[in-house]
Amino acid sequence: MDTKSPLPPFTAATAAQKARMAEDAWNTRDPDRVVQVYTEDTRWRNRAEFPVGRAQVHQFLQRKWAKELDYRLIKEVWAFADNRIAVRFAYEWHDDSSHWYRSYGNENWEFNAHGFMQYRHASINDMPIKAEDRKFHWPLGRRPDDHPGLSDLGM
Repeated sequence: MDTKSPLPPFTAATAAQKARMAEDAWNTRDPDRVVQVYTEDTRWRNRAEFPVGRAQVHQFLQRKWAKELDYRLIKEVWAFADNRIAVRFAYEWHDDSSHWYRSYGNENWEFNAHGFMQYRHASINDMPIKAEDRKFHWPLGRRPDDHPGLSDLGM
């Protein structure tokens, strides 16, 4: 079976590496790429949706990024133990009417022994913002290494 390093049990360094890898993948907004880090039978809770399996997650992500335009995300590890990581995150996006939002939340992740995420539980709140209040201004794609993280931004 393939593996997705780093593998559990996680350390502070490997948990941070796993969170940054997830952030980088999600910032591509490419469902084909993103679903590859989840188990075939992954189970999610994302707001009021409960996709099961890579196919349903792929469909979910397609719908998400068709609605959440110019999506930019930052994740930060909150806690970790054994095969679990808790992250907090914020992302900015706008809808098709150019209304901007900042979405805040927490995710709880559980990985199998091969490093694939088998469970993802997300709690998310959306806050309307003005375009001039945005904090995430890097070009679409990976957040530059020198861009501040959530704590640095006071979030």
